[in-house]
Amino acid sequence: MARATGFADRALDLVMALFEAPINAVERLIGKRRMPYLFLAPNLVLFGIFTFLPIAIAIGYAFTGGTELLISNRPFVGLDNFRKLMTCDSYLVPGSCEESLFWTAIWNTLWFVGFNVAATLLVALVTALILNRAIAARGFFRAMFFYPVLLSPVVIGLIWKWFLDRNGLLNVFLQMLGVPPEIFLLDVGWSRFFVVVVSVWFHMGFYTLILLAGLQAIPKDLYEAAAIDAATPSRTLFRITLPLLGPNLLVVLILLMIRSVQIFDEAWVLTNGGGPGTANTFLVQYIYQMAFAGDLRLFGLASAASVMMGLVLLVLTLAQLRLGKKVES
Repeated sequence: MARATGFADRALDLVMALFEAPINAVERLIGKRRMPYLFLAPNLVLFGIFTFLPIAIAIGYAFTGGTELLISNRPFVGLDNFRKLMTCDSYLVPGSCEESLFWTAIWNTLWFVGFNVAATLLVALVTALILNRAIAARGFFRAMFFYPVLLSPVVIGLIWKWFLDRNGLLNVFLQMLGVPPEIFLLDVGWSRFFVVVVSVWFHMGFYTLILLAGLQAIPKDLYEAAAIDAATPSRTLFRITLPLLGPNLLVVLILLMIRSVQIFDEAWVLTNGGGPGTANTFLVQYIYQMAFAGDLRLFGLASAASVMMGLVLLVLTLAQLRLGKKVES
């Protein structure tokens, strides 16, 4: 074992020696202070190609019209795509808008964001509080709650679709109880309810982990002092735990809002493309349909909608940074 370790060390020293000479030469050429940028350059190049370049292309397409794919073959239409999206007699009535599906998707997304953020935040907080206690098999339960996060959104959608199907496991269980089967995904109310349930089940493990880290960072001395003062559990929760957990709750809240606005994969698979009708058509799905799934490839309209959604996400991100600074101060 020692001989194998010694051989590995010598091989590593040889490899490092091969790189040492060219790295020293580059350092003498560009200076020691610029060396970090050299090592960051490959990642920055990839980040630029797959992040900033698509953003620039989307902004460019947002000011063009037609159905051609190449931007050089597309006519410049200025703000026409944005005007089409924003033209409404009443924004509260999607049917009165020139692009009614866009506003239907916006109101569906706002509805989903409200319910999903509240439900996920509450479930993640309660789960984190329970998993922070000295319970049996705590490590096992922590892993189980986090496991769904590792799965693909498409796999999640297919699993729950099988569970909620007319001949699915839930209806089989209901029939055993003498309850007639229900077509959950073809009913507007049930389908919206289960879209939120699936999202909460899928993502709550990640947010639970963030809150659990915050709970473990709270000094134990504070709880011991509260116990000496005979503070009730509710008083301890609202006077110690939640205030000190504030920064983590803020991060979870903003991340949840951003993720909820971007809902697409699991909802698309679960509801067969946003059904029934347009009850579960969300903003990202609208963009996808306009650009890729419709009879016409309206890349300009889809890009304009994506630019508007990107601005909303940017505002949420800036709000997180600003509020985070206030909480820390």
